[in-house]
Amino acid sequence: MKDCYPTRGGQEATTSPRLDPVAYQDWKPHAPITAKQLSHFDEQGFLVLDGLFDEDEIAQMQQAAFALLKDPEGIDEQTVILEPHDREVRSIFRIHRQCPSMGRLASDERITSIVRFLLDDDVYIHQSRLNFKPGFNGTEFYWHSDFETWHAEDGMPRMRAISASILLTENSEQNGPLMVIPGSHLHFLSCQGETPEDHYRASLRKQEVGTPDPESLSRLVEQGGLRSIPGQPGQVILFDCNLMHGSNGNITPFPRSNAFFVYNAISNRIGRPFSARHPRPDFIAERLIEPVRPVPSSLLAETA
Repeated sequence: MKDCYPTRGGQEATTSPRLDPVAYQDWKPHAPITAKQLSHFDEQGFLVLDGLFDEDEIAQMQQAAFALLKDPEGIDEQTVILEPHDREVRSIFRIHRQCPSMGRLASDERITSIVRFLLDDDVYIHQSRLNFKPGFNGTEFYWHSDFETWHAEDGMPRMRAISASILLTENSEQNGPLMVIPGSHLHFLSCQGETPEDHYRASLRKQEVGTPDPESLSRLVEQGGLRSIPGQPGQVILFDCNLMHGSNGNITPFPRSNAFFVYNAISNRIGRPFSARHPRPDFIAERLIEPVRPVPSSLLAETA
């Protein structure tokens, strides 16, 4: 398969125009989002959604997530990623397969209808995880484009995937909320350096290879600015796979947590890595392709 977005491999860092659409279809009267929201996603690369879930549903999400954090017995040990300097949990991967409540959340029609509309295709879960940024010593997530990593190390061919971050705790300006560079998704930044063998073992704790150079980042910020996205539990942030994003460390007493689902178009399924010798494990990049079947009822319906 032709590599439309070459990166790593020892080449110099470059910036090139995006070759793929952002929204894969035009707005229609029956669309699950407004024309204004579609335009914002297309131009800025992200969309913030409030009021999708009620208080009881949010409480159920929180209970499921924090139960896994408190007692991860039964969770595949390799899917639990620790902070780089201590034994605090940083992430738990493949949650849609390991936690029924999270699997149900990943299929919820209130999210998947929007994603399927924007990508104009059936979708599957490329990656899922719970992100925990503990108080006082939660480390940063440095600036990166997810697509650069998914392309280089997982074999995702084109930019036809969307991430959904569902806030489980308050994400304040102080405890390390998501930060984005609006409009950066319209440019592909290649990265320098060869991909190390089994790079995921280090990168999931602290990514260094596959991060953009400061000069390129500075140019993106000059063009689009910076925006942090604080919010309350239950808020959903959808963002394009190529949007440059990151988050600061957390030195407050208040932990920050979210559930994270990556929806990839069925037509964009992953293949051989473009810039790595071996693909990452399935718990990081799903190779069992199962289309998401949207579930329209309340998250509480099956437990009522």
